[in-house]
Amino acid sequence: MSKKGLLILIASVAALGGLLFGYDTGVINGTQYYFSKYFELSAAMKGWVVSSALLGCLVGALVAGPMTTKIGRKATLIFSAALFTVSAAGSGLPSFLPESVGLLVFFRVVGGLAIGLASMAAPTYIAEISPRDKRGILVTFYQLAVVTGFFVVFLATYYIGESYASEQGKIDSGWRWMFWSELIPCIIFFVLTLFIPKSPRWLVLVGRDEEAKKVLDSLHEEKEAEIELAEIKFSLAKERKVEKTNVNLFQRGAIAIILIGSLLSLFQQLTGINAVLYYGGDIFEKALGYTQDDVLAQQILLGAVNFVFTFVAMFTVDKLGRKPLIMIGSFGMLTGFILLGGSLYLEQVGLISLIGVLLFIASFAMSMGPVTWVLLSEMFPNKIRSIAMSIAVAIQWAGNYLVSQTFPIIADSQHNEVVWNKSLPYVIFGVCILLLIIFTNKYIIETKGRSLEELEDIWADKYGEIKS
Repeated sequence: MSKKGLLILIASVAALGGLLFGYDTGVINGTQYYFSKYFELSAAMKGWVVSSALLGCLVGALVAGPMTTKIGRKATLIFSAALFTVSAAGSGLPSFLPESVGLLVFFRVVGGLAIGLASMAAPTYIAEISPRDKRGILVTFYQLAVVTGFFVVFLATYYIGESYASEQGKIDSGWRWMFWSELIPCIIFFVLTLFIPKSPRWLVLVGRDEEAKKVLDSLHEEKEAEIELAEIKFSLAKERKVEKTNVNLFQRGAIAIILIGSLLSLFQQLTGINAVLYYGGDIFEKALGYTQDDVLAQQILLGAVNFVFTFVAMFTVDKLGRKPLIMIGSFGMLTGFILLGGSLYLEQVGLISLIGVLLFIASFAMSMGPVTWVLLSEMFPNKIRSIAMSIAVAIQWAGNYLVSQTFPIIADSQHNEVVWNKSLPYVIFGVCILLLIIFTNKYIIETKGRSLEELEDIWADKYGEIKS
């Protein structure tokens, strides 16, 4: 196999962590209707079961940094694969385990830990094995894998659901097999990660330069490998110098940029994306009046639109820019929820409602989904990048949890049913999107075509220099 082919293969194996990210978070959409019926869950309890994994995600993301440094990127990916496998096997509550909502929550939290670890380790690993001229496109494999995971799980849950002749069969055992279907990609990911090389950057970090050189030689041309090794050593020396420098995070410049990055991260969740992805079955069944036979098929549409429009972002983010994509996508998301919420409020539910949902998904997939991560990776100065990124990611998982926990409570409330004709959640999300448009226009700086050093100067001129 050529070096280029081997590089793509190894990056694809690591990106399977993203596919399981999408699969594990998406499987809850197909299963939550049925296990909620099986356990006779209240709206609050259903929200807890669905959102509990996000607590694991938060913890996993927080420990991923120290873990990838201590045991390495590859070992962290293997550990996350093992956690994914345990979660997939346990979430279906096999017969030798008690029938317990608490146990289901436990296995969902384990899956969340795996997501948190993989969400940090996989893109980091891919970036560190890639040559500089191919790094951008290879890292996007991860984001593409995430939306592929959503699409694949919607297909899987649809066909598993179709294999049952009655709804009661799906309630009794169908949801279990939907969870267990994840075992296939979990085992593939676990086995394949055993054979990928260790990250050359981590090998240099722990003083194993010769091993790092061998890995780079196997993936890059000889001259490129030497350049990459030299750049890794220079970068690590620079980072160690930064780590020894004490930076006051409460100075004006640092607070401003951390706050802006954290709010951007929070707004990604307040658009309502995960309410639609996690509770798509409820939206189609309760709000839009589809039968359960239709619901799983409609979810395939969600996954397909999410998948296709992610490519739009990949091919336009370096041409149109980050800020224009967010603005275009935000107006699209707002229009989608106006169509959905308006049709619900006027009791004219039908094709226009479905178009509203799909327009929202398409607009998010081409804007706030991938572009938020691009901006977060570019906007923070070197002196505070690690801590600022950790805060922003933690805020994002907290926002995800907030939306996932409260959506079913608001959707099932009497006020929503009687006063708002089931449109209240989408009115709330619409207001948040309006605030996102105002926030982006006023505070987000376009990063396209600018070096990280140039961006640091722009932020310093605007909010003050971050001093050591």
